[in-house]
Amino acid sequence: MPTMPARRIDNLWPTMLAAGLLVGTLDLSCALIYYTINTHKDPIRVFYFIASAVFGPQAYNGGAAMVAAGALMHYMVAIAFTLFFFLIYPRLRFLSRNTVLTGILYGLFAWSVMNLIVLPLLQVHGSPKPRDIIINMLILIAAIGLPLSFIARRFYGQREVSG
Repeated sequence: MPTMPARRIDNLWPTMLAAGLLVGTLDLSCALIYYTINTHKDPIRVFYFIASAVFGPQAYNGGAAMVAAGALMHYMVAIAFTLFFFLIYPRLRFLSRNTVLTGILYGLFAWSVMNLIVLPLLQVHGSPKPRDIIINMLILIAAIGLPLSFIARRFYGQREVSG
């Protein structure tokens, strides 16, 4: 298992937090834009949908508190995916070999976990159209997978991971 220099360890948690906030913001921005274009409805409903995972249907009547809860929950999930990626990256050497492929695969992994496990368990998953599935996969690849892959590669450095 590769070892990290002390200064890298000191910067790991701030880097992971910043990366999590970045990918959370990218993903949320894409989701809000896509939802607005696709439905012509108020994008605030995205936050209600997220909050409904914990608060049920009453989240749609919760106003600002449910918007805040939805945003907090969204960022918690984004940070969790970031932490997981940063923890596996130095342990799985093949991840450092192709940054773009790693980003694509991790975006698909994030989509799979959320749509095939988490949302069905929380009973908040609808029946998306194939076009929506593909677009949502592309959003997670572009907003989560690729940025995390490039950030982790830069953070860990090629030599430290694959050496």
